[in-house]
Order: sequence, then C-alpha cells, then structure tokens
Amino acid sequence: MNEASVWVVDDDSSIRWVLEKLFQKAEISVQLFSSGDAMLQEFTQNSPDLIITDIRMPGIDGVNLLKEIQRQQPELPVIIMTAHSNMESAVASYEGGAFEYLPKPFDIDEMLNLAKRALEKSISSKLKASQNSAQDIQNNSRASELIGESAAMQDLFRTIGRLSNSSMSVLISGASGSGKERVAQALHNHSPRTSQPFIALNMAAVPKELMDSELFGHKKGAFTGATESRKGRFQQADGGTLFLDEIGDMPLETQTRLLRVLSEGEFYQVGGHAPLKVDVRIVAATHQNLNTAIKEGRFREDLYHRLNVIHISVPTLAERSEDIPLLSDYFLHRAANKLNVEEKILLPETISYLKNLSWTGNVRQLENTCRWITVMAPSQQVRIDDLPPELQKEGSSVKNSTSTEGGSDWESALRQYLNSLSEDQCAEKMQQTIPTVESILIEAALEKRGGKIQDAAKLLGWGRNTLSRKMRGL
Repeated sequence: MNEASVWVVDDDSSIRWVLEKLFQKAEISVQLFSSGDAMLQEFTQNSPDLIITDIRMPGIDGVNLLKEIQRQQPELPVIIMTAHSNMESAVASYEGGAFEYLPKPFDIDEMLNLAKRALEKSISSKLKASQNSAQDIQNNSRASELIGESAAMQDLFRTIGRLSNSSMSVLISGASGSGKERVAQALHNHSPRTSQPFIALNMAAVPKELMDSELFGHKKGAFTGATESRKGRFQQADGGTLFLDEIGDMPLETQTRLLRVLSEGEFYQVGGHAPLKVDVRIVAATHQNLNTAIKEGRFREDLYHRLNVIHISVPTLAERSEDIPLLSDYFLHRAANKLNVEEKILLPETISYLKNLSWTGNVRQLENTCRWITVMAPSQQVRIDDLPPELQKEGSSVKNSTSTEGGSDWESALRQYLNSLSEDQCAEKMQQTIPTVESILIEAALEKRGGKIQDAAKLLGWGRNTLSRKMRGL
C-alpha cells in the first residue's frame, strides 16, 4: 500500500506521533493535522485515501468535520476515534457515515488492520469510479438512558450505531433488569422511524385470553366486555416500532398470528373480517433461552428466525461493574431532582463496595438502590453503613469469604505500617503509596493480560480511558 495516503487529525501530539510512526513503518503515506480547520483548508486542494480524526478538538469537532467530508466526498472513509466514548457519539459517528468508531486507548494492531480495510475500500471505490451523490444524514440526538464506558457497552453502542439507518427486526436478550427496553428505545430513537410511535407491550403482563386483543385490537361486540372497537398495538405503532418484551411468554396461538403478520404484513382484528395493513418494525426481547424453548415446544422456530435477524445481547451489571460509578451518579441525580432534595454523594469506599456486589437485579436494582439512598441515607455523603441492609449483608458475606481465604493480610500489613509512622512520615508515605500501588496493579494487570490495554482495564475494574490516563501519569 505504498501509494495509499492517510490524514490524521488530532489535537493530542502524542496520538499524532504514534500514528505517524505506525503508518510510516507500514509504508503508508501520512500527513498530520492538529485541528479540523487546518485539515479542511488543505482539503480544498488535496485529499487522501483515508482520514482518521478525533471527536473533541478546538474549532470544528470530529462529528461536524465528518459531515463536511461526507458533503464533499461521501466515498472517502473516515475513522472516528475518541477518549470520551458514549452511545451518542458512537451513533452520531455512524449516522454521519463513519467507516468505524474506535474508542481510545486503542491497540496499535487494531488501528492498523482497521486502516488497511478502510484503504482497500477507498482505493477500490476510486478504481471503479463509483462516486455517489452527497447526502446530509440527520443526527438524531435524542437523550438516552443507556450509560456506560465499559468495553461491553461500547460494543453495544457501536451495534446501535450500525443499525441507525435500518428497520430490520432485532432480538434483544439479557437478564431481567439489564436494560433491554432502554436498548429497544435507543434503537427506535436512532432509526429512520424516530418521529413515529414507539409502542411497548410486555407479554408476561398480559392475560393469555386478552393477548390477541392487545396486539391486534378488536371490534365492538367481539367478546363479552368489548363495548367499543379498539386499536391494537400494531395499529398504534404503524410507521414506528413495536417492542415486544418477554416474547418467550407469548402463547403459541398468538405466535402463529404474529408470524403471519411478519410474513404477510397484514392481520385481522378480533371479530373483524377485513384485513388491516401496517408498517411496523419489530424489536423483541427476552431473558429466556429461546433455543431451549424451541426444543421444549414452547416457541416456534420459524418465528424465532423471523425475529432474530439481528441479535443484541445486553450485559449484566456484574459484567460491566466499572460503569457503576457513572450509573450511580446518574440515578442519584435524577432521584434528587424528582424528589426536590439534596443530591447524595457516594464516598469512594462505598463505590468500591458496590462494585464488588453481585447485582442479581442488574441496572434496575442499582436504580432502586439509588432511590432508597436518596430517601433514607442520613447525610449527603453516603457511607457503606448507609446502604440498604440487604446490600450490607451481601457485602459482609463477600468480605468474610475473602478474609477466610487470607486475602486481607496485605491490608492489615499496610495498616500496621502506616500506624507505626510519625504524623509527618505518614503524610509523605500516603502521598507516595497510592500512585505506587496503582503502578504495581497496572503492571500486574498488563502482564496478566499480555499487554492488552482493554483486557487489563477490565481486570482492574476500570474503563479503558481511566487506565490510559493513569498510565500516562506514571
């Protein structure tokens, strides 16, 4: 690829230096820019085969820079990288036409492989002379309650971003309380149907005998108590998205009718004689193993394949415990605003304690815990003793188990050492101890995970951005 060219746009000189060396070693021509404005000035005269840009920069940011590049050269691939990764930036990047979205810190090999794929696409497009007309893609910036910086959530955000211009059916799986409906809402908000209705129905909450009426509606007099005609959820969601939660609890007879709607695009109301047509995107969710349900005869295999065009798995809270501080801040802030009271603040030891719990109720349990804290905690700063009794009991079990295995010996040794120092010595040693301990932890985690930053961050219970920042400070 010695004829290929890459432009790197980032206000961080260290990132520019690393990428310059990377592409020079790969014999790929590279040009560096410290701002999007400087790049655009050069862009009026020349253009590369690939642009790699940061999001947050002085002047024009990466998303608006992407839009400008797309306006002028829609076939030119752009890789977006950012140290401030969230779902909104991921979706905005994909909606804007980004080739890929890469959170910092990234693995060098991953960046090089990604750049080579983008260059192959760019050069192939140029050879075929397949330039398409420019399109302005609207960025749907509706707020979402999907929050997280963990690797698992970054993967989820990227999936939502890739689906932002699609109306394909999606099946969401995940444990109860993990946030499946929030994922469904985000899929709708960031889709071409965003201005149309989002209608949700929980299959487990509807009596079997009323399921057809809820979904498809009924005519007046169709059954006892049907004193007037009523639209079902399919009609209510026409043009938009119908979210069917706990799809595994849908009766087999209703599954047959749903399959017919998905196949033919029309249905009959209960008691109706004329077919009704609707345009609805189906997003379904379940906490069950539908493959097991199929084997047991509780779920239709053909319906499963109709729904499972795209599959999204939502991680449990325990699988993304590094997101607990961010989620807690959000839930505590919202609870305080709703109740018009002072916002509670979790002390560092309380946050560490929460991160070590099992959270069988997932995000919903954490949200309810934050509501409890907002009402019941006696002071603004929340200690471990201020937590709900059941969480204190669970944490005590974990702590006792750890102590039995001898895991607290180093804590006792450190405590005894610090207590033996004079006041002046103690102040000096405390200032040195925290960075020293963190340095040892980082070195050990990187060694355990073969130098892979993302895996090491997960082992430490940190986000990748946190680990990268601490590494720069060593």
